[in-house]
Amino acid sequence: MTDPVRWGILGTGRIAADFANALRETPGAVIAAVASRSQEGADAFGAQFGIPLRLPGYEALADCADVDLVYIATPHALHAGNALSMLGGGKGVLCEKPFALNRSQADQVVALARAKGLFLMEAMWTRFLPALAEARRILDSGELGTVSQAHADFGFAAAGGPEARLFNPQLGGGALLDVGIYPLSIAAFLLGPVSAVQAQSEIGPTGVDLQTVFTLRHQDGALSTGACSLKARTPGLMTLSGSAGHLRLDAPFHRPPTLTVTLADGSSRTLATPYLGNGYVHEAIEAQRCWRAGLVESPLMPHEQTLHLMGLLDEIRRQVGVRYPGD
Repeated sequence: MTDPVRWGILGTGRIAADFANALRETPGAVIAAVASRSQEGADAFGAQFGIPLRLPGYEALADCADVDLVYIATPHALHAGNALSMLGGGKGVLCEKPFALNRSQADQVVALARAKGLFLMEAMWTRFLPALAEARRILDSGELGTVSQAHADFGFAAAGGPEARLFNPQLGGGALLDVGIYPLSIAAFLLGPVSAVQAQSEIGPTGVDLQTVFTLRHQDGALSTGACSLKARTPGLMTLSGSAGHLRLDAPFHRPPTLTVTLADGSSRTLATPYLGNGYVHEAIEAQRCWRAGLVESPLMPHEQTLHLMGLLDEIRRQVGVRYPGD
């Protein structure tokens, strides 16, 4: 019988709790340890999820011999440093999106993982949902004809003052890195690599983007647009259009419960696309599969795609004038 994969969770916020809940429903997974900035935080999270090792300080997790894979759930600005630390301790890493603050940081993390032969993957959980595989199958089938255009939006009205994570540039705040990564990543996955990007933003008083809209030209000539906002609750849809019809990833498109196909003859069908648990189970299963196989990256979310996306995020921020520490 295969031994369970022993997970460590770095961070104790909402996304860490979501992933811990997912691991409870992931075959072959156990949560062995959690690390927080304080012992109190680790103890509270550990008690909530029945985690035996509750560690004060992030470095303690890198040194923990009872952990195989670490899920990084800290604020954006800490991702690269945390990943380097965990890899330095010999751990496989699943790092929450955005993978880093910029391409330079991401290059360092990927280089270390490859040098040490350790598994590393960006936790773009949408990429692993059954709905995305079905959307890709529909596009590849030719049913929609030549697909040349896509549109997606992700926005909500965020609360909090200037020190809140979403508005704090020291923590990598802003709409683009928090939710704009979804339309960007999914468009690149479904329509292919991006050769050019143009963007506009509304910049808030703290210097982060409150809203950003970008247009992508994909290498095969297709065009796509993405919109993200911390001010507006948007429909949360993604539509991909071809010469013979269109495919809609129904709201919320980053974890769509259904896909709707509408053809030029007026016919339409809706496909249910259920997922396991809260959706994060699928990326956990893939991480465990890759780690057990001794892979350094997932073929579903390879390093080169992560680095490509980080470069696009850098270019969008350059165009709109958003800078973070370390740029």
